[in-house]
Amino acid sequence: MAQPEFWGNQERAQATVAELKTVNAVLRPLRELIDQSGDLEALVEMAEEDESLAAEAPAQIEQLEALLADLELKGLLNGPHDAAAAILTINARDGGLDANDWAEMLLRMYTHWGEDQGYEVELLDRQDNEQAGIQSASVAIRGPMAYGYLKGETGMHRLVRISPFNAEGKRQTSFAAIDVSPEINNDAEIELRDEDIREDVFRASGAGGQHVNKTSSAIRLTHIPTGVVVQCQNERSQHKNRATAQKMLRARLARIEEEKREAEQAAKYNERPKVGFGSQIRNYFLHPDQRVKDARTGFQVGSFQAVMDGKIQGFLDAFLRWRVENQ
Repeated sequence: MAQPEFWGNQERAQATVAELKTVNAVLRPLRELIDQSGDLEALVEMAEEDESLAAEAPAQIEQLEALLADLELKGLLNGPHDAAAAILTINARDGGLDANDWAEMLLRMYTHWGEDQGYEVELLDRQDNEQAGIQSASVAIRGPMAYGYLKGETGMHRLVRISPFNAEGKRQTSFAAIDVSPEINNDAEIELRDEDIREDVFRASGAGGQHVNKTSSAIRLTHIPTGVVVQCQNERSQHKNRATAQKMLRARLARIEEEKREAEQAAKYNERPKVGFGSQIRNYFLHPDQRVKDARTGFQVGSFQAVMDGKIQGFLDAFLRWRVENQ
């Protein structure tokens, strides 16, 4: 990074900086663990001569155990793309307006989580519903191990609440689907061939001012062999939207390849893959009581609002441990 020509290629430079952050995310707590273990050893030796110092040992041991537990979790993030940034897509499913509102609530939840982690969160695409909420949205969340932490969020998220859109105040169940893919470099192993891609250009819709209805800048890409469809309309420039859509398509195809590897691995042990886009993974309750419970791990939180504010790390950590136990 100190070389004068380092910043000549911005994309490559940013990739190197991201790699450094990922390495430091492991090395820094590892160094801290080694240093604190040395301090504890010295404390124990001194406590043999001065018993009053022994009272300090439990607190230091507790700190060491917390550091070790964090490192053990990071050690579980060893998939081929776990260190990559994540592209997270949210789609409203069954539930009408409540599902559209629910999808937007999840978008805020993941945005808050990313910001709390110190990650960069970039909105790639957003399709607003005319009455409330969103039809779909895609965000890139960039930071150390972002994909490794978030890939277990793929699946169906179910909300049960008294509907704010129902005048009779009836309980409503609504669903939103989450799909998480790794953001990979253009020179990665996923090749996009022109003959495999159909491109559609259309006018952007939703928020965007006068520009929205004047130019056909939105891009939709269909990968013919797999049927994967992505679209981007967030930028005014058709070129920028195309580049973002290609990045989203590459990410989806990388995820498909990873799912194939996971399925092959599971088949060796006569098991079915444990996660999937269509599976219901988590239930969020606002009625009759407030709680959020993961259907796979059993991990739950009693504060619905805390989860909506992005406090989901407990769910992510529990999934990492559950995945290892069930492999």
